[in-house]
Amino acid sequence: MANKLKILTNGILRENPVFVLLLGMCPVLGTTSSAMNGLAMGLATTFVLTCSNTVVSLVKNLIPDKVRIPAFIVIIASFVTLVQMIMEAYIPALYDSLGLFIPLIVVNCIVLGRAEAFAAKNKVFPSLVDGLGMGLGFTLALSLLGSIREFLGTGKMFSLTIYPEQYGSLIFVLAPGAFIALGFLIAIIN
Repeated sequence: MANKLKILTNGILRENPVFVLLLGMCPVLGTTSSAMNGLAMGLATTFVLTCSNTVVSLVKNLIPDKVRIPAFIVIIASFVTLVQMIMEAYIPALYDSLGLFIPLIVVNCIVLGRAEAFAAKNKVFPSLVDGLGMGLGFTLALSLLGSIREFLGTGKMFSLTIYPEQYGSLIFVLAPGAFIALGFLIAIIN
């Protein structure tokens, strides 16, 4: 049990995909203009990570080495398509806000990297826990960065007004603000 807990917390603390490993920077910088966008993107990625790690671990012995990576991509793409269809049907405003970044989960190096580095070499339950831990760490990072950017840029957090918007700094809602806020967060955490 202690080993499973270590695997789970690994992605949240020691090997956080964003703050420590610096992986998946495209969605980190592109979707975190608000806390809600960061949370939604993180949860979508967590679902894909957890499910794809589980399936890869289940079928790893059935896949020939020559087609291992393409097979992993097909598995990942299946779960991304599921997430995309569900978001488009039930949360269209959020789907429109995240836009192109949802299908790009397929090529997110965190997802494929965990499938290759962990799920393809471990049993099902540890692979599921690894996907959950890495996904939760990614979600935490995106939510934190989105919250900070939204707070500094608009005076809000999860769309709740903290201070009047005219006192916010527009740069934090724009692309340069993502780099500035992420740089400071990485420095503080490391």
